[in-house]
Amino acid sequence: MGFRKEGLGEAALDALAVILDQPKHIALQRLAIDAPGSGDVLVEIAWSGISTGTERLLWSGSMPSFPGMGYPLVPGYESVGRVVEAGPESGRSVGDWVFVPGAQCYGEIRGLFGGSASRVTVPGARVTPVDETLGEQGVLLALAATAYHAITAEGAKGPDLIIGHGALGRLLARIAVARGGPAPTVWEINADRMEGADGYTVLRPDDDPHRDYASIYDVSGDSSLLDSLVGRLAKGGEIVLAGFYSDRLSFAFAPAFIKEARLRIAAEFTPGDLSAVSQLVAREALSLEGLITHHAEPEAAGAAYETAFSQSGCLKMVLDWSAS
Repeated sequence: MGFRKEGLGEAALDALAVILDQPKHIALQRLAIDAPGSGDVLVEIAWSGISTGTERLLWSGSMPSFPGMGYPLVPGYESVGRVVEAGPESGRSVGDWVFVPGAQCYGEIRGLFGGSASRVTVPGARVTPVDETLGEQGVLLALAATAYHAITAEGAKGPDLIIGHGALGRLLARIAVARGGPAPTVWEINADRMEGADGYTVLRPDDDPHRDYASIYDVSGDSSLLDSLVGRLAKGGEIVLAGFYSDRLSFAFAPAFIKEARLRIAAEFTPGDLSAVSQLVAREALSLEGLITHHAEPEAAGAAYETAFSQSGCLKMVLDWSAS
């Protein structure tokens, strides 16, 4: 397959893309994509990950009102690939291996988040150069950056307790240890996710007697947990909501009042967070091993999304676009 190095925008472009045209209905379609302008790059995607947080809500139809929300849409914000065309003002070069946090290049089809396609057009400023030797593990940089963003917010204290031992919970724990903090405790109730701790302890909540945690990070997405988490806080402790929640959050005021509890929401990662975790990985302070558990071809995207959202043993599902 040939790509133009000059004369950007002279010919029509298309891509094979995952389409969520309504809740719980995934299709693979060939879509026209925007030709790159002077500040854009065209990236041939090698791998894209499926998020079990926000993408699960898009798939199920339970995503709350969100900017750009609506169907049909192209999901995905965990993609890596090679720049095959670079505008003169893009700041990138042909051949760069980059992380792509999504794209909006599909015309009337919404790009929310738009990274699950065989190739994308995206502003050069939106992509982050990464080490090609990471291979498919590069898709994990979004989750790692999300964890890093939560831990390194101004005035933040690293996690003493993490709720959930999925991919994001594991990265939170690994980053906390990599930054020299004390090893956190992680709660998990699913037998398929009890194993795999690397320098920290995983417990069932009922097996943990502690009720004096100064900092609890919840990545479960379970909106019913706040009362039980308040009960585990030390006085003046903080609960960090680092997942994404579809249901309304509430808690009993009196116990939180007695504890003088604080509540913080960790939002999306920034380019600086991506750069920071890339450096941690490069100097081998942070491992991404053991987090990608499932693979699928794009042609099997429907089944891949079902697996990612229904099987507790699936930490991260990756779509392989290399043959598309």
